[in-house]
Amino acid sequence: MVDRRLAWLAGIGFIWIAAILCGLIRLQVVRHAELARMAQARQETAREIAAPRGAIFDRTGQPLALSVPGKSVYINPLKVDIDAASDLLSRVFHLDRAELRARMSQARERHRGDLPVKRRITDEEQQLAARQPVGYIDVREEKQRHYPNGTLAAHLLGSVDFAENGNAGIEKALDRELRGAPGKSMVLQDVQGRPIDSRLAAEAKPGEPLTLTIDERLQYVAEREIAAAVEAHGAASGSVVAMDPNTGEVLAMASYPTYDPNLPPGPDDNPAARMDHAASVPFEPGSVFKVITLSAALETTNLQPESSIDCHGGVLRLPGRVIHDSHLGNGRLQMQEVLWKSSNVGAIEIGLRVGQENMYEYVRRFGFGQRTGIPLPAESPGRFRRLERWGKTSLASVSFGQEISVTTLQLAQAASAVANGGLLVRPRLILKKGSQAAPAGKPARILKPETAITMRRMMEGVVTNGTGSKARLAGYSVGGKTGSAQIYDYAARCYTHTYNGSFMGFAPSMNPAVVVVVTLNGTHGEAGFGGQAAAPVFKAVVSEALRILDVPKDLPEEPAKVFLAKAAVTDAPPVDSGYRQANILDDRDDDDAPGAAQPATPGPKAPNFRGMTQRAVLSEAFSKGLVVLTEGSGLASAQDPPPGAPLREGERISVVFTR
Repeated sequence: MVDRRLAWLAGIGFIWIAAILCGLIRLQVVRHAELARMAQARQETAREIAAPRGAIFDRTGQPLALSVPGKSVYINPLKVDIDAASDLLSRVFHLDRAELRARMSQARERHRGDLPVKRRITDEEQQLAARQPVGYIDVREEKQRHYPNGTLAAHLLGSVDFAENGNAGIEKALDRELRGAPGKSMVLQDVQGRPIDSRLAAEAKPGEPLTLTIDERLQYVAEREIAAAVEAHGAASGSVVAMDPNTGEVLAMASYPTYDPNLPPGPDDNPAARMDHAASVPFEPGSVFKVITLSAALETTNLQPESSIDCHGGVLRLPGRVIHDSHLGNGRLQMQEVLWKSSNVGAIEIGLRVGQENMYEYVRRFGFGQRTGIPLPAESPGRFRRLERWGKTSLASVSFGQEISVTTLQLAQAASAVANGGLLVRPRLILKKGSQAAPAGKPARILKPETAITMRRMMEGVVTNGTGSKARLAGYSVGGKTGSAQIYDYAARCYTHTYNGSFMGFAPSMNPAVVVVVTLNGTHGEAGFGGQAAAPVFKAVVSEALRILDVPKDLPEEPAKVFLAKAAVTDAPPVDSGYRQANILDDRDDDDAPGAAQPATPGPKAPNFRGMTQRAVLSEAFSKGLVVLTEGSGLASAQDPPPGAPLREGERISVVFTR
């Protein structure tokens, strides 16, 4: 009997042991992988490792935007008492309790177990967090975006959001390249969700660094000068663009007002401060647009710089409107004087000879009405109506810069075409991506070389004999054009006495190394005209650009100083009381009236080089002590000044050779 009981007990024990062994085998062998995954899923959580964002540098290698180490606070909303946690965290990290509680509740509803409470905490906040008696505060080290120069180039660089995604400027336009690829780590947690250990699952791939075309030194000067001019003239905003006319590289691009991309937007911020006025805010250009009109005339009509233009005494009546020159009394002017004195009536007469179709084509050739393609997310194409939508007086309006809106960047592109000999080059902002040079676009010829040379000489006259006297530089020749376009009031349907004061130009004028365009929006009175307000900004910026680029001087300094001293007496705009009483409904483009130009000392006359070889031209010029600038190859087909024209002392002759 006892033996039978022992046998039963042994059998039961054997079965029990066998069942345990089977269970262990099932758990440890058969379902091992499955159960291990389940345990790991409960104990481990995947966390994204943000990739270091690519740095941004200026053309000399100076850092403009960097990713630097910083600390942030996270919690798991699924494992905390929301009311208690929001009370504690809002007090420790100086946050709005209601807003934090709402964020935590929303994260819990979405089953989100990883919520950032605050990024970029201070050392003091980190120490406070460490002293709290709760275990759910998770302080992590992260890479955070930093702009070491504060507001410098803010509109170009843009900024990033809390997750380091670009939301403006280059940061947004090239976000994919800058962001890189995130990595992943697996974090082992205890039952309260506190991290115990971690392992790297995938490494983060850093973003691609970018080298911009801008020069930090020139950018600083451009921003300083435009800010001072806006404040001094009571303008609403302003912008500056400096470009290399041969490559399209943007050397500086400044807007004012500005902001610090290191700081998040606040409720009291000025919305205009984050607008890129150079590329995103179009305006009526006014008289600077006469450069386009005269360029088209040189190519499509028989007009030449010395051609006589009837300016009707400075008043021209058109259907439904009257056009005035800023200072009345202009009778007949040479075409170049129309540019020098900025005659609206003269520009209209020239535009009428060009004709609607030709004018429309050349405006489009210069790139207006279309984006330049610069890698900025909010570039404006401006406004230029299709030809079939032009009215009876549209040709007249466009001829002196009305019924069209442009950006400062578009004007820089257009001025570069005149400066470089007639090629439209697209503005470039990216010099290198990583270690690879960014490809440059192919330029398109829009003007004949001889047209560009002639326009450069006429624009040089604007500075020496016309409205741009405040742009003169000691030791350098300068070409440019002023503009003072009245701002249109769409509510009242009339032009006001508030202006867009502009100056676009280049230096040295016969072999330009840099183009600079300045715009002040919303100036008042004669002091806000382009020649008074914008030309001094041009002078300061182009002087710094020529210094940085180490461009040799092309004029003797001493004569320039004497000439400038004389000009200071004669360049004050005369008082025109009749203009001040004019009807506000009249369309006007006020510009700075030139003073009495100093008569040039007569010199020898320009020889006739046409049809000669380059060797013969240089030989004759050398024998007569003349300086000749050549362009192209073959036989001389055009020259400026023309044959027989009197030459001023030190004046150069530009000769174009064609085959």
